[in-house]
Amino acid sequence: MGKTTGFLEYERIEEGYPAPAERVKHYKEFVIGLSSEQAKIQAARCMDCGTPFCNNGCPVNNIIPDFNDLVYHQDWRSASTVLHSTNNFPEFTGRICPAPCEAACTLNINSDAVGIKSIEHAIVDRAWAEGWVQPQLPRHKTGRKVAIVGAGPAGLAAAQQLARAGHDVTLFEKNDRVGGLLRYGIPDFKLDKGHIDKRVRQLVAEGVQIRTGVFVGSEKDGLGQGSKVTNWSTETVTPAQLQAEFDAVLLTGGAEQSRDLPVPGRDLAGIHFAMEFLPQQNKVNAGDKLKGQIRADGKHVIVIGGGDTGSDCVGTSNRHGAKSVTQFEVMPMPPEQENKPLVWPYWPLKLRTSSSHDEGCVREFAISTKEFTGHKGKVTGLKTVQVEFKDGRFSEVPGTEKEYPADLVLLAMGFVSPVAAVLDAFGVDKDARGNARASTDFIGGYATSVPKVFAAGDMRRGQSLVVWAIREGRQAARAVDEFLMGASDLPR
Repeated sequence: MGKTTGFLEYERIEEGYPAPAERVKHYKEFVIGLSSEQAKIQAARCMDCGTPFCNNGCPVNNIIPDFNDLVYHQDWRSASTVLHSTNNFPEFTGRICPAPCEAACTLNINSDAVGIKSIEHAIVDRAWAEGWVQPQLPRHKTGRKVAIVGAGPAGLAAAQQLARAGHDVTLFEKNDRVGGLLRYGIPDFKLDKGHIDKRVRQLVAEGVQIRTGVFVGSEKDGLGQGSKVTNWSTETVTPAQLQAEFDAVLLTGGAEQSRDLPVPGRDLAGIHFAMEFLPQQNKVNAGDKLKGQIRADGKHVIVIGGGDTGSDCVGTSNRHGAKSVTQFEVMPMPPEQENKPLVWPYWPLKLRTSSSHDEGCVREFAISTKEFTGHKGKVTGLKTVQVEFKDGRFSEVPGTEKEYPADLVLLAMGFVSPVAAVLDAFGVDKDARGNARASTDFIGGYATSVPKVFAAGDMRRGQSLVVWAIREGRQAARAVDEFLMGASDLPR
């Protein structure tokens, strides 16, 4: 415990932002991290509870009181070691994780939680700046070969863990660059892609082979005309080839099947999934040349979906120069402050306003789209109605019909499942939601119904957080290591 009375003496310190008018001019990260002194003061607020609920609130079980104490004593290198012992990529979570650890902070019962996420951010940025993040080579090689399909956060974490255990790991990615939704879903202003590139270089130095532009599935699914699953794939590898060449296969693809809105007018031009819109801007930022990029310049933009993906669409539309941006959420507006004695230490339902909302956005709650309207085949507006949510179902409120102008509609209502083509090609059993069926049991965990084929991350649990993907990748790596070697020293 860094300072016994710190939680009584110091208030929470938030990371800073430039003014919205300045930051919407570019796509660069804009969060101003804590200084060393600010991080020390923030760490002093940690009470080192007898039962640190923050550890369990964090999906990767970060040892939070320990690295807080080390930051308070300005032992940054040891803090980095502790942080990396449970989290392969804290520069990702320190930027884009919603911080369930802070919701579980004991101080959050009747005060403001310790700024755990901002401390994590400060630790890992210091570690990179000081050169403490280096490749970790295995003490010996096992001679076993593992194929990992999908180079998002789950695949990257699993690849790093298995390579450090001494296995020969090959990471297959259908896109032209590594990172999955980190690369092509999250805007650059929230996560600079240079952070991914640095980790890729580390993985390569640790012996991981990375093959991009490769779709793993059947030939007819992989390179068929109009295929929605290949994106930038130029090569197809079949499951049979992987099963013949490798001792184990781990499926870690993302939940990329977007939820649709099948109402009249859905076929009008100008209505797109968020994952058609967001990846294009990230590719342009990376220097790629695109024809027919979906742009919001001078348009009335409607974003349907009130979550993080919708927020990302808002921020990107504002940077394009949209005439107006309106975000729809079908659920009623949550309270600005949760009932802490009722919900702590669990993740609370409350109103969350992102930096993108602050940049310019009208938010509409308890609203449902009944129809898209258009002219000459292009969307020009939406017809909506207010709804009530009672007894587990929605009902329309009479007399609340309204029309909104819209030149661009972005569907950001979440993802329903992984793309079925990969799971079908391997022949693994699926659960009721279309995910790979695999348990997380300590013995035999993450194994699918197909021998020596495992699944983790969104592929197994469905749409989730980056921090959950990292956790599943780490745990699946241990399960694969146990399968190959009979026992594993990897942390679970």
